[in-house]
Amino acid sequence: MSKKQGFSHRFAASSFTQTLTRTLSALITSSLCAQAIADVGFAEKDELTFGFIKLTDMAPLAIAYEKGFFEDEGLYVTLEAQANWKVLLDGVIDGQLDGAHMLAGQPIAATIGYGTQAHIVTPLSMDLNGNGITVSNSVWEQMREHIPMQDGKPVHPISAAALKPVVEDYAARGEAFNMGMVFPVSTHNYELRYWLAAGGIHPGFYMPERGDNSGMFEAQVQLSVTPPPQMPATLEAGTILGYSVGEPWNQQAIFKGIGVPVITDYEIWKNNPEKVFGMTKEFTTEYPNTSIRIVKALLRAGQWLDANDNGNREEAARILSRGEYVGADYEVIANSMTGTFEYEKGDTRDVPDFNVFFRHFATYPYYSDAIWYLTQMRRWGQISESKPDTWYIEQAKKIYQPEIYEAAAKALIEEGTMMASDFPEFATETGFRPATDEFLDAVLYDGAQPNAYLQRLEIGLQ
Repeated sequence: MSKKQGFSHRFAASSFTQTLTRTLSALITSSLCAQAIADVGFAEKDELTFGFIKLTDMAPLAIAYEKGFFEDEGLYVTLEAQANWKVLLDGVIDGQLDGAHMLAGQPIAATIGYGTQAHIVTPLSMDLNGNGITVSNSVWEQMREHIPMQDGKPVHPISAAALKPVVEDYAARGEAFNMGMVFPVSTHNYELRYWLAAGGIHPGFYMPERGDNSGMFEAQVQLSVTPPPQMPATLEAGTILGYSVGEPWNQQAIFKGIGVPVITDYEIWKNNPEKVFGMTKEFTTEYPNTSIRIVKALLRAGQWLDANDNGNREEAARILSRGEYVGADYEVIANSMTGTFEYEKGDTRDVPDFNVFFRHFATYPYYSDAIWYLTQMRRWGQISESKPDTWYIEQAKKIYQPEIYEAAAKALIEEGTMMASDFPEFATETGFRPATDEFLDAVLYDGAQPNAYLQRLEIGLQ
């Protein structure tokens, strides 16, 4: 039996049970059933295929599957790992996938027409934080002499200013300083660029108006795309000197002894939005009840992952370590997912919010999250012309769909599965998080004023 067949066998082998279940569901008219489905209604499409990339932040999909949350919503789901982010996006657009674990920048870029043109929406943010930046052992040794130390250990967060003299040495020898990120519109690309720029290193511009989408115009560091699971091997081969990626591939560098994670995205931007669940606008319009039920299942999964002060994380890490999900050793996944993060070998520190799947209203699709990604696209030239604030807000409202989220949340509250306090106050929620300066460089970000934010950033377009 193939891996794909093995992964979906639970449902494929029980088609009779599925048919019987659906038939019985249609016949049941008791008040108990009516209460259970609340105001959502039955799923218009109940056999679904979702895509994901092998990263720990796909966990809500795995948990919703393994814990039966999809089944509780009458959804019969197959999960399929994808080769890379482009293949995943194309699968959603052409209908081979009904939805997917996506980079937050993917629905945004597709909808505004950067790269592929398609109207992709998200009704749910899958997590906060979860990424890191790793450099090779040799680069780390050169950086160390420029890093403040306390009790024999580096003081965190580590600024890219410590990397700047290393980059300058490479340039003086006429050698390129190459680093990897996972996709041009990924959080990892923007976080790596943010870290470099905050340390005085220019990561380069995209120039789509000139047909140049390399992102290397005026770059002091050359950033290129490498799929997440290939990051450690590419670093070990010397093709890149560092990378920005999600877990478990930073911790994998520690376990393999080939590199050192120098900073997490939690330190770059505290509680930053990370992955989203993406679907086509056409899907959510054609199958509104199904869309709500998908979100209900994922909300329950997110809550389970954060419950009891991360008390379920060891079990989650064991599930994710299986080949059909992430396929990395349990110890590697648990190293960050259970509330710690290892920098240098033996330098393990508590980071309880390294992965957040539910608390801090992590799942709510805030317009201001989408707007931050749009500002980074403008900052680095992927959006080639300046836009008024109203344009940023309009685009965010096309892509982020809090209406679907609210319907799912209210159904869970009515059923008694969750409490109103688990969610924002919907009657007053604007979709904009409070302004924050909890960034590495303490620059204030207010999603309602994107151009004012761009003006505050020293390196980049405005």
